[in-house]
Amino acid sequence: MADLTITRGEVELATETFGHSSDPALLLIMGAMASMLWWPEEFCRQLADQGRFVIRYDNRDTGLSTTYPPGSTPYTLSDMAEDAVAVLDGHGIKAADIAGMSLGGFIAQRVALAHPDRVRTLTILSSSPLGIEDLPPFTEAYSAHAATGETVDWTDRADVLDFMMRDVSMIASTTHPHDAGAARLFVERDMDRARSFASVTNHFMLENGDGDKRPAAADLRVPLLVIHGTADPIFPIAHGEALANAVSGAKLQRIEGGGHELHPNDWPQITRAIATHAGPLDMKKPAAWTFTRPV
Repeated sequence: MADLTITRGEVELATETFGHSSDPALLLIMGAMASMLWWPEEFCRQLADQGRFVIRYDNRDTGLSTTYPPGSTPYTLSDMAEDAVAVLDGHGIKAADIAGMSLGGFIAQRVALAHPDRVRTLTILSSSPLGIEDLPPFTEAYSAHAATGETVDWTDRADVLDFMMRDVSMIASTTHPHDAGAARLFVERDMDRARSFASVTNHFMLENGDGDKRPAAADLRVPLLVIHGTADPIFPIAHGEALANAVSGAKLQRIEGGGHELHPNDWPQITRAIATHAGPLDMKKPAAWTFTRPV
């Protein structure tokens, strides 16, 4: 495991890698309010053990990457897509397999649409298709919980921890047991590591930054795998089905009883699906490439 901070203008992006840099690269993009830690270390190692050079990173306003004062979001989703490309550039990677979860799925779709030459394969987990709006909303229970986020004092550790603990319980698998003790330790670690944990709320205010352009999943031209839990309360399974149906040749892998999380019991199925989708290793040898444009 190795750390590297990528600089893109005034933005710093903290990254961490697993495996051998000579193996095909797999870039992991996490979702809203979530640092790279939400791609668990052991999950990343399982992918690395299947011959992948795994890169995870902190999005802006999470973890050790650049943060802004709460209530200030001087960047867009399009900027976050360019951040992902900057991470590839900073590691000297011409093209990678990319996996994005939740908000990270939106970012990953944008990367593939704007820079198809940088994406060998695309895996979208627990997310929704760009350009399709007539899909089921949050479940009623999760909507009621999410509304309480407006009353949280994000400067009060106990208040934040209470909200986050309720959140991880709400998004948990309905098939596997939820370990509240382990979840609490994890959330506390994520909070302690962050430059400014309150800044994660800036993700609530993100704008697209597309201007007149309307990015749409139907325009994707890279091999797509959709992985989606059948009990996801944030993006119900219809979102994953719509994404898979929108892209020619896309595959859908259902996680039975899966919520909006990466439950350890599901890691073997998920990592195997990602590695299989990425293709045989002997066909994925990275080309020699030298990065010359400053990020």
